[in-house]
Amino acid sequence: MDKISFFGLALGLATILVGQVLEGGHVSSLIQPTAMLIVFGGTLGAVMLQSPMPVFLAGMRMSIWVFFPPSIDPLKLISDVGHWSQVARKEGLLALEEQIPSVSDPFARKGLQLLVDGAEPDRLREVLDVEIGAYEAHLKLASKIWESAGGYSPTIGIIGAVMGLIHVMENLADPAKLGSGIAVAFVATIYGVGAANLVFLPIAKKLMANISILVIQREMLVDGLVGIANGDNPRIVESRLQGYLA
Repeated sequence: MDKISFFGLALGLATILVGQVLEGGHVSSLIQPTAMLIVFGGTLGAVMLQSPMPVFLAGMRMSIWVFFPPSIDPLKLISDVGHWSQVARKEGLLALEEQIPSVSDPFARKGLQLLVDGAEPDRLREVLDVEIGAYEAHLKLASKIWESAGGYSPTIGIIGAVMGLIHVMENLADPAKLGSGIAVAFVATIYGVGAANLVFLPIAKKLMANISILVIQREMLVDGLVGIANGDNPRIVESRLQGYLA
């Protein structure tokens, strides 16, 4: 669990609410269902319009990574690669076939199978790098729906404010309603700008950071497998992978 994400979101929202109270306002004045519907509904519609369904659904599922990032254990990866290297050095590459069923990561299983099949180091790296590139592109495309939401929501918030002001102008004959009406109109702007800068854009940045870590882990694996294919000493292979941890 990423505790700093929980704390950051809570802190951002709390400071806004506390600031509203310190300025003499009421928290209830920031709760406007109509403005919320316009901003979040409009933003959702715009993001859905720009994204294919598989990309949109993947981006929504990825949002959980903000608070519960994917499990990553580079030390275990280094240990596994070191073990495979020792097996290959003592018993030959064909002996790695017995290791494949115990590997849960499909990408690692594919790399080991290529080793067993006798792929040359350059060809091994080429094949796996293509898969890494496609994997990274897919994840980044899915994460960009949150970046897009951060771009759309402020503008849609302004649309909500203008709509509210139009309603205010229709009631000019009743001056008592003007002040509260204008205040309500600008709540939509707060929703739009606040959601973009406190939720959508931070989510996009956090997802990109997680994607970078996942890609680096795969690059570590490829580097280790290429070292095994080259017949490098297991200690050298492990030392090279430990350099990624810096």
